[in-house]
Amino acid sequence: MEFLLSCMILLFLVTFPLYFLLSKCTKNNSNMIKLPPGPTPLPFIGNLHQLGKKPHKSLAKLAEIHGPLMTLKLGQVTTIVASSPYMAKQILQTHDHALSNRIILNAITVYDHHKYNMAFLPIAPLWRDLRKIFNNELFSNKTLDASKGIRFEKLKKFLNDINESSLVNEAVNIGNMAFKTAINLLSNTIFSLDLVQSTDSAGDFKELVVNILEESGKPNIADLFPALNMFDFDLQGIKRRNAVYAGKILDVFQRLVDERLKVREVQGFDTNNDMLSNLLNIAQDNSQEMNIAKIPHVSLTLFVAGTDTISSNLEWAMTELLKNEKIMAKAKQELEQIIGKGKPVEESDIGNLPYLQAIIKETFRLHPSVPFLIPRKANENVEIDGYTIPKDAQIWVNVWAIGRNSSSWEDANMFLPERFLTSKIDAKGHNFELLPFGAGRRICPGIPLASKMLPLMLGSLINCFNWKLEDGMKVEDMNMEDKFGITLPKAQPLRVIPEKICD
Repeated sequence: MEFLLSCMILLFLVTFPLYFLLSKCTKNNSNMIKLPPGPTPLPFIGNLHQLGKKPHKSLAKLAEIHGPLMTLKLGQVTTIVASSPYMAKQILQTHDHALSNRIILNAITVYDHHKYNMAFLPIAPLWRDLRKIFNNELFSNKTLDASKGIRFEKLKKFLNDINESSLVNEAVNIGNMAFKTAINLLSNTIFSLDLVQSTDSAGDFKELVVNILEESGKPNIADLFPALNMFDFDLQGIKRRNAVYAGKILDVFQRLVDERLKVREVQGFDTNNDMLSNLLNIAQDNSQEMNIAKIPHVSLTLFVAGTDTISSNLEWAMTELLKNEKIMAKAKQELEQIIGKGKPVEESDIGNLPYLQAIIKETFRLHPSVPFLIPRKANENVEIDGYTIPKDAQIWVNVWAIGRNSSSWEDANMFLPERFLTSKIDAKGHNFELLPFGAGRRICPGIPLASKMLPLMLGSLINCFNWKLEDGMKVEDMNMEDKFGITLPKAQPLRVIPEKICD
C-alpha cells in the first residue's frame, strides 16, 4: 500500500507540471469552442472520481443531470459521452466519417496487437483489407451456408454435454458451456479443429479472454495522461498482465499456423478448406492485405470478440428467463407449437420464432455485451446541436444507458420481450435505440453469425430442458450484478441443473 501511495505521489510530481503546461496551451482553444455540458472537473484528475467501479451506471446518472451529450475530463483526456438514441445517431451515422477512428488503449498495444486488430485500426487501407477478409472469408452468406454443418455438430455436442449432466443431476455453468461451443465453432471455421476439448479447458481459455477484456476496460493512467506513453508507463501493471494473457493465446495460434505451414510444405498443398488456408494463400501471394505474422493477431481479435460476447448474451438471457417464469413458459409454448417439444432448434426454424427473437433483443437491450462500444476518436472538430466535439476527443456511446432510457422504452428496467413483438426495431445498427453491435462503418462484422448461434443455442436450451437453481437457491436470490470491463459479463456465473425433456 505504501509503495502504491509513493508511486502515486511520484506520478503527481512528475506529471503535474506537464498537466499545467498542457492546460495552459489548450485553454485558449477550449474557450473558443462550446463543449457539451458536464460536471465540473477537479484539477489534475478531472472527473475520474465520478466514474466509480461501474462507469456505465455512474455516467448514465450524470447524463440525467447534464444531458445526453456530456463532456468529462478524464485526466488529460477530453471525453464526450452520448447517452440517447439521437446523439448516438449523430456520432455513429451522421458524423461517422469524422468520428470513426479509435483511441488506442495502452493495454492492447502488447505485441503490437493494435497494429493488426481491426477493432482498433484507423480507417485506412489495412482496416479495409481486413474488413473485406472478414466479410468474405468468415461472415459472408456463402461461408455461413458452407459451415452450417459445423454449427449443427457443435450445437449437438453442446446439448449432449448438458444431457450428461442432467443424468446425474449435476449443475452446469451456462457461460462456460456456451463459451466452449462458441470457441470450437470458430476454431473449426478457422483451423478445422476443436480448440478446447472439455468444459474445464474452455473455462481456462475463457478466463484468459475475460481477463484481457477486463484489464483493457479498466481506467488506465497511461491512457488518461497520454504524455506518459513515451516512457512506456505501466504503474498499474495492466499492460504487463495483458501481455501474459494475450501471449498465451497468441502462442497457441502461432503453433497452429506453424503446423499448417509444415503440412503445406511437405504435401505441397493444403486439403483444408478453412479460413487459415485462405489467409495463408493470400499471404503467400505477397499480398499487402495479409502476411503470415498477422494471422495469430487476426485470430486473437476474432476469438476475443466472438466468444465471450456470445456466451455472455446466452448466460444473461437464461438468467432473465429463470427470473421470469411466465416468459419462460411462453417461450416454451412457442417452441413446442412450431418445432415440437424436446427438439433442438434448426436454422430454418429461426424466422418462425418471433418470441424467441424478442427475448434475445430484450437481452441485448438490458445487458449489452459492450456497454460503451469501442471508444472513438474525433478526427476534426465536429458540431452537434450547437456543441463542439473537439479534435482528438475520446467518444463513448453509452449503449447500456440508451437501452434503459425511459424516453425510448416504457418500463425501461423491466425484462419485457413483448415490447418487440409489435416493433420493427432490430439489432443490426439501423435503429439507435438498440445498438448491441454498434452502427456505421465500425459495426461488428460478426452479426450474421451471432444472429444464428444465439437463437440456436437459447431456443434449444429452452425446448430440450427444464431448469432449476442449484443448492435450493431461490429465484429472488439470484445475483444480477455485472462485472465491468470492455464487456459486461455476469459477476456471478449462472449455475443451473438441467432436466431433459423427452420428445
